[in-house]
Amino acid sequence: MLYRKNIYQWEQWSRIVAGAVMVVWGFAFAPIPVVGYITAAAGFGLALTGLLGWCPACAMVGRRTKD
Repeated sequence: MLYRKNIYQWEQWSRIVAGAVMVVWGFAFAPIPVVGYITAAAGFGLALTGLLGWCPACAMVGRRTKD
């Protein structure tokens, strides 16, 4: 890999689930469309960090996993 993972596996799964919930809420239940699009975009980004196992914010503060 070109990068070192900086989030743990349990955190990856929680980010994927939380991101998916945010995307669904943003498109299906948001009271204002603009709020829904912003929430869905944030959820997509959260789920993407979970899928990749790498978070840019964690990398900026120097967080690393033990593996």
